[in-house]
Amino acid sequence: MRNKFYEVVWAVIRPVVLLFYPLDVKGLDNLPEEPVVLCANHSSNWDPILMILAMSQKIKLRIMAKEQLFRIPVVNAFIRKMGAFPVNRGHSDIGAVRTSIQSLKAGFHLLIFPEGTRVRQPGKVSVKGGAAMIAIRSGVKMLPVFIGTTKRLFRRVPVIFGKPYTPVYSGRKGTAEEYQANAEEIMRQAYELGGIS
Repeated sequence: MRNKFYEVVWAVIRPVVLLFYPLDVKGLDNLPEEPVVLCANHSSNWDPILMILAMSQKIKLRIMAKEQLFRIPVVNAFIRKMGAFPVNRGHSDIGAVRTSIQSLKAGFHLLIFPEGTRVRQPGKVSVKGGAAMIAIRSGVKMLPVFIGTTKRLFRRVPVIFGKPYTPVYSGRKGTAEEYQANAEEIMRQAYELGGIS
C-alpha cells in the first residue's frame, strides 16, 4: 500500500527545498524495484530530506531515525506518517531490527545511516554493523549512496546511487564480525562514489 501522506508532502516540499538546495542525482537507475537497504553517509540534518527528494514520489520507503526525534510531539507525528521509525542508538534495539526486517519483507526500501550519527570527517566514526545484519536476515541486498557533504544555498548537492551489493557471510545468519565487515564495505563504497577514500 502506498503512503498517500508521503506522496503529498513530497510534492509540496520538493520544489521549495530544491530551490535552495538543487540536487545532482546520479545512478538512480541502480535502485531496483525489489527491496534493498539504502546505506548513505550522513553529514547534515538535510540528508534524509534530500535522499527522499532524490527518489521517486511513488517509492515505498521506511526510514530508521534516532529516537530523540520522536520525543517531540509534532515532529513525532509527522515523521511517523512519512515512514520513519525510531531506533535507540548505542543499544541492541530489537524492536527497530524487527520493524526493519518486517518492512523489507513487506516490499519497502529501508534507509539507514550506518555510521549512526552525523559525520563531518569520514573515518572519524566507527560504522555500525546493524545495517548489514538487517540485510542478511531479510535476504536483501545493500545499496551504497553518497550525499554531498558540503551544502551551500543554491549550489548543487550530489546524491549518487551505487550498484546493489550482496553481503558476504557464512552459515544461515552470518556472524557479528561478518555484519561489521559488510557494513564497513558498503560505507567504503558509498564514500568512493563521492571520490573519498
